Amino acid sequence: MRPTPEASYGEENIITLDPVEHIRTRAGMYIGKLGDGQSADDGIYVLLKEVLDNSIDEFMMGAGKRIEVTISEVGQVSVRDYGRGIPLGKVVDVVSKMNTGGKYDSKAFQKSIGLNGVGLKAVNALSTTFEVVAVRDGQLKRAEFACGKLTQEHDIEPTEEKNGTRITFLPDDTIFEHYAYRDDIVRQMLKNYTYLNRGLTMVFNGQRLVSQNGLVDLLTENMTETPLYDIVHLEKEDLDIALTHCNRFGEDYIFSFVNGQYTTLGGTHQQAFRESIVKTLRNFYGKNFDVADIRSGLTAVISIRVQDPVFESQTKIKLGSKNMSPEEGAVSIRSYVDDFLSEQLDNYLHRNPNVADVIKAKILDNEKERNAISGVRKKAKEKIKKANIFNKKLSDCNIHLTDSNNDRKDETAIFITEGNSASGSISMSRDSSTQAVFSLRGKPKNIYTMKRGDIYKNEELFLLQAALGIVDSIDDLRYNKVIIATDADVDGMHIRLLLLTFFIRFYPEVINTRHLFILQTPLFRVRNKKRTIYCYSEDERDKAAQELGDTKDREITRFKGLGEINWQEFKEFIRPDKMRLDPVTMKSSDSVQDLLEFYMGPNTSTRQTFVIDNLVIEEDLVQ
Repeated sequence: MRPTPEASYGEENIITLDPVEHIRTRAGMYIGKLGDGQSADDGIYVLLKEVLDNSIDEFMMGAGKRIEVTISEVGQVSVRDYGRGIPLGKVVDVVSKMNTGGKYDSKAFQKSIGLNGVGLKAVNALSTTFEVVAVRDGQLKRAEFACGKLTQEHDIEPTEEKNGTRITFLPDDTIFEHYAYRDDIVRQMLKNYTYLNRGLTMVFNGQRLVSQNGLVDLLTENMTETPLYDIVHLEKEDLDIALTHCNRFGEDYIFSFVNGQYTTLGGTHQQAFRESIVKTLRNFYGKNFDVADIRSGLTAVISIRVQDPVFESQTKIKLGSKNMSPEEGAVSIRSYVDDFLSEQLDNYLHRNPNVADVIKAKILDNEKERNAISGVRKKAKEKIKKANIFNKKLSDCNIHLTDSNNDRKDETAIFITEGNSASGSISMSRDSSTQAVFSLRGKPKNIYTMKRGDIYKNEELFLLQAALGIVDSIDDLRYNKVIIATDADVDGMHIRLLLLTFFIRFYPEVINTRHLFILQTPLFRVRNKKRTIYCYSEDERDKAAQELGDTKDREITRFKGLGEINWQEFKEFIRPDKMRLDPVTMKSSDSVQDLLEFYMGPNTSTRQTFVIDNLVIEEDLVQ
């Protein structure tokens, strides 16, 4: 029976929270999903980023060329910069009072990242302990906090330390449960800062990180295929672009940045570049080449600096600003990028005709391939309409079903799974407003030996493309997160590998724009009459067993498949703020072609020997 409005809503239900309580109660509004540190977009990395951004802003203003980051084994973080230091009389206010900071004064900070006076306060509020130390001209000011509340403010004292600021914090483990910082994720974050700020030295737990060539280093270290020509690097005040083409399908924006902020979902600056590159190359060659033919194989990174940027959320992963500054009559970002490329890239191609010839040959190859498969694709699209995908294979999310032009795409996710039981568990436990499910029919075909046109002839793969919305272009990807959800057994691992091969070969941009993930699901359940603990590894299982004690009512269950997990239990594992997701990434050090050849190519004696030497009997996993 539904409660009546009078019974469920009264004056006693109206609650006013102070800023610290609001941050702690609604942490997701300030730092995105909480997570445990396994994914680069988990909240503990946002806390680190918020502190680092202030230090980077000091570097951008010409104060301090070195930033030291230390993370202890227990997860305590320390960030020391050598900038100007927070004005000593305002140290407590800057880290604890909302909407307080120097970023409101454009003379003190130009084109900075943090503009709302929120970042450090959120870090403070979401930390068990937080300490700020500011040094200016031989004087030091220190203050200590617990969960956002001031516990001790020290008097100003003399010091021989160099100017700058040191922030030390320990994330609250009641909010970030079982969290741990991953060195590889932190190191990549810090390296990104060095790519964008030549002359900056980052030191992570004693390891020195520096970049001599900026965005060229970024592309070189992240590309997984050999470029067709030397990376083209173009830069001017407030705009830095590096690009090349590779022999593969699709376009690939490894990174885009605004004021040093990694905008994983792009925004107006990235869209301006994508449009301008097409316009510039069409004009240079005097031919109206198809957009897809110009972009296919393109690898690029763009970094832009904007006055008072407007992002679409506090986590700043998508730029919403249309102009280079908020001033009336300011030049638009689109015009700024377009004018720059039209002049600089055009000049570069005239000075380097060999590069111009390679790009033209790549465009013509793309055109030839597109024409060769256009008929096949057209027939497949007609067939897909008759197949009625949205009834047969796809349980879509309500956002797409009710509003195809919605502005909540950032929240959407699709689970790719196999088997009726697994699909049923996820379908019943998902958040149907934002989460969709695509059900495979058995193992997909080995994609390694297929050509681009073959995937349009394969019903299963074409249905998957249609569900994702990428039949014609990656621009049409319907979901922010594409999540492979397979069983943790041999068959499940094989299906996962087949799907990864599909994306690596034909849609690498889904990977390199950070949209593809692997869902972690618990391998074990340890419980007694009072408590249940879900474990994702044998180590976690052993710790849970020890925690619950060796009693008669203790039970340890090994899950062999997703369908074995009760849908009501499963609901906890795929909540947007609780999911454990492993992002699928590719680096230049990954020899992707060699890996695919080894695992997915002909069944060679080398692979047979590898399988035999690494064979694990399933019974061994249960012990």
